[in-house]
Amino acid sequence: MKNYYEILGVSEDASDAEIKKAYRALSKKYHPDVNPEGAEKFKDIAEAYTVLTDPEKKEQYLSQKNNPFNGSQFEEFFKNMFQGGNQKRRVPDKVIKVSINVFESYKGVTKQINYQRDIACNDCNGKGGDQQVCTHCSGAGVIVQVLGSGFFQQQIRQACPRCQGRGYILTRYCHSCAGVGTKKNFESISVNLPSGSDNGQFFKLEQKGDFQQGMYGDLVLQVNLVENDGFQKFNDELVYNLFLNLDDLKEDYYKVPHPDGDLKIGAPKQFDTTKPLRLKGKGFQGGDMIVRLNVRFERSLQSTEKVEP
Repeated sequence: MKNYYEILGVSEDASDAEIKKAYRALSKKYHPDVNPEGAEKFKDIAEAYTVLTDPEKKEQYLSQKNNPFNGSQFEEFFKNMFQGGNQKRRVPDKVIKVSINVFESYKGVTKQINYQRDIACNDCNGKGGDQQVCTHCSGAGVIVQVLGSGFFQQQIRQACPRCQGRGYILTRYCHSCAGVGTKKNFESISVNLPSGSDNGQFFKLEQKGDFQQGMYGDLVLQVNLVENDGFQKFNDELVYNLFLNLDDLKEDYYKVPHPDGDLKIGAPKQFDTTKPLRLKGKGFQGGDMIVRLNVRFERSLQSTEKVEP
């Protein structure tokens, strides 16, 4: 298990301000734009910072770090290992991708989500018709086979072949849904994605998913962050590719677009495209903005034809 405190070089009683300060210093040293060989190290640094600055994630991390097999967790571990566990039935999440651009991530955005899901049939209340308890599994929906004996006894659980894991058998099918218990329905919901929403991040909406086996599952929105107008997001840093021509190189200031409005920044004394500019506090939620300098110009091509003597 990774020690996030060691990665950031801080003590376990470090304050949020100390953790943030350490992250800033290390990110400058190992950021791929500055140190191409530090990419893997930077990933660990960013991961440590994300966990230790999130109260819920930090609590889970410390619980596992300090005592991974404590109390109910210890019991649950051996229960799953030797008895196969007793997992609660749940409906699989319905996952939908939501595309937003960097500007929308910076400011936060409200998205209208249109999707199709299975809802409970009104005529049979999602039951599919008249039901009778399956006598093969006694309504459990599973058949349990016991292997071994004593401490090494193990239970193998599999879906009942007679009722297909439902725990009941239909004696009369609902004509409206043909015994399925569900109908297709188009939904439209408005979702607020907060500032800083990142690529691959998940947001869960409870009971907005499909209806199965008498209950609704959750709808999970997966963020697909796309670049726009030369902007990128890297953790809490806002990255912009600034393209300059030869005349621009002679200027004392550059105009750089920003979600909050254009910025006027001073040109570096020594122009070096390998060293990006850093604007403090202009990134996501107090992070920095990284401006990559690029040169673009057209030149007239001279003839390459050979002259005959």
